[in-house]
Amino acid sequence: MKDQTVQMVDVPLSANTKITVERRGQIVLIGINRLQIYNRIDPEAFYGLAKAYYDFDNDSTLRAAVLFGHGDNFSRGNDVEAFSVLAKSGKSFTLGEGQIDPLGRAQKLSKPLVVVVHGDTWNMAHELHLAADIRVASADVRYGQNENAHGRVPGTAPVRFVREAGWANAMRYLLTGDHWDAQTAYRIGIVQEVALNKDAALTTAIDIANRVAACGPLGIKATLKVAHVGINDSADAAAFAELDAEYVSLFKSEDFIEGRKAEAENRPPIFHGR
Repeated sequence: MKDQTVQMVDVPLSANTKITVERRGQIVLIGINRLQIYNRIDPEAFYGLAKAYYDFDNDSTLRAAVLFGHGDNFSRGNDVEAFSVLAKSGKSFTLGEGQIDPLGRAQKLSKPLVVVVHGDTWNMAHELHLAADIRVASADVRYGQNENAHGRVPGTAPVRFVREAGWANAMRYLLTGDHWDAQTAYRIGIVQEVALNKDAALTTAIDIANRVAACGPLGIKATLKVAHVGINDSADAAAFAELDAEYVSLFKSEDFIEGRKAEAENRPPIFHGR
């Protein structure tokens, strides 16, 4: 049941604010802000996104949201060090009341989300992009899903990237760790608009969100609901559970340690499969 008392409030940009919120009429802009670490997402930032998604979904005065990144990059994905410390501690990383998973694994937004990306858009950041309903990219975007190149495993891409782009298109990048550009993303169907630069991309995303907001909200919600049933994405739960288990177990592997060490030493990793 929807919480009818929720009113999403602005969270202004500041040096210590990891997730910003800016209301603009019937839409809201949600921004990732960890410039000092390329907008990498740590557990606190992930929880902040989860709260922002919940507040948006439950605020009856808002009809569409735009997710973007402050600074030179959308995001280089998860803060591996912060998440590995949490995983090794044995503490549970679970979402609670007043939060919706930004990766859309268990519960999805009932209202439209437009994502706009620019610069580095890697790993978890690419997965946040895949979880959106409409995607806009700046021509300078550099996509990546390179966990396998570092002895890790992606979080949701083996499920969602494959569905969105097709098996071989997804595996071309999942299995090599190679990066790809905006035109490739457009060709394989994971982005709908490509703009000249990040400002133009954000303007395009805001325009699309406002056009969505001008439509009948009940019909928009029904469209999303039925579309999710149509692609049977509720069946993804088993795959996501398997990915979660693999994700945690790999943090304890020798390959993960080697991957982190190689990154720190700026050299190619040498993996032994253990």
